[in-house]
Amino acid sequence: MTKIKPGIAVVGAGGWGRNHVRSLAGLGVLRAVCDRDAKARESARSTGASIFSELSDVLANDDVKGVVIATDAPSHVELAHAAIAAGKDVLVEKPLALTTDDARALCEHADHEGRVLMVGHLLLFHPVVQRLKAMIDAGELGEVLYLVCRRLNLGVVRRDENAWWSLAPHDLSIASYLLNDSPEAVSARGGVFLQKERGIDDVVFGTVRYGRGRLAHVHVSWLDPHKVRMLTVVGDKKMAVFDDASTDEKLRVYDKGVEPPAVVGYEEGVRVRTGDVVVPAVRMAEPLKLEHEAFLSAIETRHAPIADGWSGLAVVQALEAGARSLAANGAEVKVER
Repeated sequence: MTKIKPGIAVVGAGGWGRNHVRSLAGLGVLRAVCDRDAKARESARSTGASIFSELSDVLANDDVKGVVIATDAPSHVELAHAAIAAGKDVLVEKPLALTTDDARALCEHADHEGRVLMVGHLLLFHPVVQRLKAMIDAGELGEVLYLVCRRLNLGVVRRDENAWWSLAPHDLSIASYLLNDSPEAVSARGGVFLQKERGIDDVVFGTVRYGRGRLAHVHVSWLDPHKVRMLTVVGDKKMAVFDDASTDEKLRVYDKGVEPPAVVGYEEGVRVRTGDVVVPAVRMAEPLKLEHEAFLSAIETRHAPIADGWSGLAVVQALEAGARSLAANGAEVKVER
């Protein structure tokens, strides 16, 4: 007997929400789509899901067990609270909230009501990130010393958020996941070039400090001639590079490092070790589909997903610290717990 999967609704079917609609329909679990824009509603009718313009109609639908919130970030908190209060499990697009207090309140509300709260940190489900996580946990790279995250493009220029809030959540979530730690402090400096009247940073260079002296450098920009989606992980045994823009070699592992010699002479410091460069075979799959499958699994098993609300809170805390550092011209700001 085939097990019936939980029904899911998508709230916000424009922009990135269209991809949620497509993926969930492909999985056969899309039950409802909600958007106040008539064009967005019309484009979703071919899925066969119920179409609504008001959230209250979605929440009253007994066929809907989980709700994906893919609206603009300022509305995330209000809509997620309403869905949780209605007894629905919730997947909220990133960022979870725009303040630490709001993000924490959502996590506490979900825990109190026994609901799943998941955040759309999509790249945690990328097969290469999963492979990197397995390698790090197995000690293949040794002790991870630092990461460099570059997310650049000549792309969509936002008018309601800066490049830090728009792009950095991806890299902050990946760094914390791979390091199995939460940021302790952030220093960030940015540049305002395109919308000076709004004071919106188009490029940000951030340094995130973790425990045991580990660092993550985060460079985000929507004003760059190259499309770059690259993560470098430097361990004391090996190093790895995840190039998501590459079509055939998304992961490279470098058997390179430095080792102290047995006897240090006057002209001798450390010895550079250079070995093979390996391109591991990683079976690819669409991260969004894997994210949705993780959400469905969490609904069915009641086990917290890797991108749970509390991990989303840690990202919001780091984003807030980075925003305060930007306002303080790059001064390091401790992350508030």
